[in-house]
Formats: sequence, C-alpha cells, structure tokens
Amino acid sequence: MRKLNKPTVIVDSVTRTYRSDNRRSLLGPWFGNKAGVRQVTALNNVSLAATAGECVGVLGRNGSGKSTLMRLIAGNESPDTGKVMVSATPTLLNVSAALQPKLTGRANIRLGLLAQGVPRDDIEKLSFEIQEFAEIGEAIDRPMATYSSGMGARLKFAISTAVRREILLVDEALGTGDAGFTEKAQERMSTFLDGAGTIFFVSHSMQSIKSICTRSIWLHEGRVIADGPTEAIGTLYNKWMARTARKNFGIADSLLRGVEKTYSAPNFHYQ
Repeated sequence: MRKLNKPTVIVDSVTRTYRSDNRRSLLGPWFGNKAGVRQVTALNNVSLAATAGECVGVLGRNGSGKSTLMRLIAGNESPDTGKVMVSATPTLLNVSAALQPKLTGRANIRLGLLAQGVPRDDIEKLSFEIQEFAEIGEAIDRPMATYSSGMGARLKFAISTAVRREILLVDEALGTGDAGFTEKAQERMSTFLDGAGTIFFVSHSMQSIKSICTRSIWLHEGRVIADGPTEAIGTLYNKWMARTARKNFGIADSLLRGVEKTYSAPNFHYQ
C-alpha cells in the first residue's frame, strides 16, 4: 500500500468506456454489439496519484486515453468504475478550451476571469497582466475568430493561468504556440510548482515535458504501463515510438512487454 504525503490527486482503479454508433459503417456488425453500437474502453483500471509541488508528464500516442484521464481528473466526466479524488477544483487547459469566437479578446478575458470567480474589482488589473503575457497587441480588440491558432493558444493559456489554482491540467494546449511563448509558459508553470501546485502535463513534445516534469506516466491502450522518472520513461517511450515509426513492430512489441513487466500499479491506503 502507498501512503501519500499531501496528495492533491488520487485516481483509484478507474475505468471509462464510451459507446460508438457504427450503424453507418460496414464494419458495425463485426463488433457484436446491438444495433451496431461498439463499446470503446478509453481507460482500463487506471490508478495513480500526485502530490503538491509535483508535475506529472503524461505520455502516449493518440487514442491512448490521455485526454480522457484529464477530463476525469477535471471532473468534466465521471468514471464507470473506480473513483477520482482531488484536494481542490482543477483547472483544465486544452486546445478546445471554450472561448467565444465572435467576441473580442478583451471581452473573452473578462468572461474567462468571471467564470473563474475573480471579483469584479480585480478584473481590470488581471486583464492588463493577461494582455501583456499573451503578447497579442492590438488584436486584443478584434474578434477571436480573426486570431491565428498561436494567438488563440497564447490568450487561452494566459487567461487560464492568471489565477493560481492548486491543480492545473495542461492537455496539448501549448502545441500551437511559438517557441518563445512556449518557453515563457513553461516558466510560469515552474513558478506554479514552486508554490506547491500540482500539474499534469500532456504533450507530444518530450523536450517540453522534460523541462518541467521530473515524473511521467505512460498510457497505452487505456492502461498505465509505466510510472517513474521522466528521463527513464521518456527514453523508453522515444525508443518505442521510433521502432513503431520504422515498422519494426516485433522489436517495438518486445520493448513494450518489457516496460509492462516492470510496472506495478499502486494500492492506496486512505487515512
């Protein structure tokens, strides 16, 4: 059993499934579910925990369950089995973070701060700080529909991190920003950690994960198959990805089995 020092997030034996309607697909009948409905297991018996001051990198190829895990921790969805416990309301920042495209950047800042519970008296000061951090200049008074993907990403990040939260979930939200802003965003997240916050960081950039995360988990087909130091886990993950890209599937599968054999899921003891 694992005793945790100041846990902020506990995911205990969580499974999450979705139903996909395949009635329009010729393959639907092969899945054996009624009316062509296929059941997809996005997460399968996942257990993990994080503590204050910890940044956890989340690795895995597309479809491995990373975004589902973030939504469950954020409380946007509920698991089918198992439980998710958090010490405070998490803030989820992802590429589809909801802003209003017809409104100006300035109006979206105000709405975003109000949604986070910021008192009206503090909004003007924070709005100025967000504009400075996002570096979008005069575009602040244009509708967000006119923004490039990079400008939108910068403003979303600036709004979401303007107010310090105990738990921050970053799901591929920096992938559309430029290199200079990405570095600045990583510095802000490092400052967040110094204040004993907790971050879960999903990114396809191993360099970005290594820059702030000392620990990483590897999700594969909805299961955690590795959890440990980012340097070690990242090296194995990169090797597996390289073998897979070269279609050396035998070597890739052997590496994957070796990683899985060394992983032991935590069992939590609650006090």
